Amino acid sequence: MTTIETVRGPIAVEDIGVTLTHEHIFTKNPEIEQNWPDPEWEGEEPMIQKAVDALTALKAKGIDTMVDLTVPGLGRYIPRIQQVAARVDLNIVVATGFYTFKDLPSFFQTHGPGLMVDGPELMTEFFVRDITEGIGDSGVKAVFIKIATDEFGITPGVERVMNAAAEAHKATGATISTHTHVEHFTGRLQQEFFRKAGVPLENVLIGHCGDSTDLDYLKELMDNGSTIGLDRFGMEQVLHDDRRIEMLVQLIELGYAEKITLSHDAGIFSINTPPSWRSRVSPNWHHAHISDNILPAIRERGVSEESIRQIMVTNAARVLTGRR
Repeated sequence: MTTIETVRGPIAVEDIGVTLTHEHIFTKNPEIEQNWPDPEWEGEEPMIQKAVDALTALKAKGIDTMVDLTVPGLGRYIPRIQQVAARVDLNIVVATGFYTFKDLPSFFQTHGPGLMVDGPELMTEFFVRDITEGIGDSGVKAVFIKIATDEFGITPGVERVMNAAAEAHKATGATISTHTHVEHFTGRLQQEFFRKAGVPLENVLIGHCGDSTDLDYLKELMDNGSTIGLDRFGMEQVLHDDRRIEMLVQLIELGYAEKITLSHDAGIFSINTPPSWRSRVSPNWHHAHISDNILPAIRERGVSEESIRQIMVTNAARVLTGRR
């Protein structure tokens, strides 16, 4: 029986259910916050309770599993997530990887092959350990490997993360989940890189493709083998949901339902996009938006329950399983 690791431990892949594949719970910057506390962070227990309340309500709306892609570079802290998971009847899956658009922190600039502290690529070791043994001493195992390429493309720092992700995938079979910048077509760069690195493209989930209205670009990524994430519903400061829905319906009508996942890239708290800013600029950017608004909208457009289950359950289970 194939199992998937969650924060509470392994479950059968058949029990994953309806899944949001690209979300966050808490996006933090400990070094900033320890020195200059964020006034919108209400305190550890109040924020944990806020997450518990939101995820409990989400479960009642029919969501069974959430993938939290908060990795180092975004303030990943598993003990906090464990406290949330212990109090909700919803599966939380976490990730390894490193989040940077351009440069690596000084630790990785001094440690590594040919650097001042010469040795093997520690990121590869860290990623594999997170997947096979667990993150820190938490016992919680990562499922996805997260990388990002933004408008700067594949910089030397990003290249090291991607190389480590490729090696970690080959060692573990874990799916690589990505952040892209659609205006710079960085999904193409990712596919070219991982293909050359020996990673099968069906094991790469290309993220943030819902920011694009370029149908040919999205079809190209899927025709090359990858699943794409239409994973920013509610993020209307980037692209209005009406246009996101139009692209989703078109892709389903063209026969691509087997290559799509849906999500929000939302969070309970983010130091980068504070709650007060989100409520003012993108009030629908929250974890319940797909359940409350997007699925009803595509049903009205004639999308079948079979296609919705394919996207929200079957495809999600496939990418969570990876090569296992």
